[in-house]
Amino acid sequence: MERFTNQTLDTKQLPRYEEVQLSALHPKYKRVTLINVALIIAILIITFAVFYFVNKGNISNKIWISLAIATMVISGLIWFFSILAFKKKAFAFRNHDVIYRSGIVATNTMIIPYNRVQHVALHEGFISRIFGLAKVEIFTAGGNNSDLEIPGIAKEEAENIKQLLMGKIQKQL
Repeated sequence: MERFTNQTLDTKQLPRYEEVQLSALHPKYKRVTLINVALIIAILIITFAVFYFVNKGNISNKIWISLAIATMVISGLIWFFSILAFKKKAFAFRNHDVIYRSGIVATNTMIIPYNRVQHVALHEGFISRIFGLAKVEIFTAGGNNSDLEIPGIAKEEAENIKQLLMGKIQKQL
């Protein structure tokens, strides 16, 4: 029987994930994001217009102007934060794990060891498919909160990533 040891580790000597060179999402994914945002903004403006024509006699012009300005400001903020969010997303695949970073105000970095991966899926949305992009979904043993989605990857690269991960899963079995 092996003798159990539990020595403390010097955390200053551990490898730093911050030093890993991360890959940015495919540049075409910025267009996909902006098209999706434009659709959301169009729905917001159409909803405002319909609301205006249905209720234009019941609400004063000052309120309509305020609502129109608010709609435009919200649309601009959505557009701005979508561009900023695109720039913050990055990923890396290493020998034993995958790293994904995202977040605008607070940066969220997920590191998933391959031995936790249970299933890998590839998804292509309608607009992403037009640009030749896909999203890799990595399902883990930790439940929904530990699953990972990496969007904006060229379809061929996404298929290679899926094969890599499926190979890692097969080695574990």
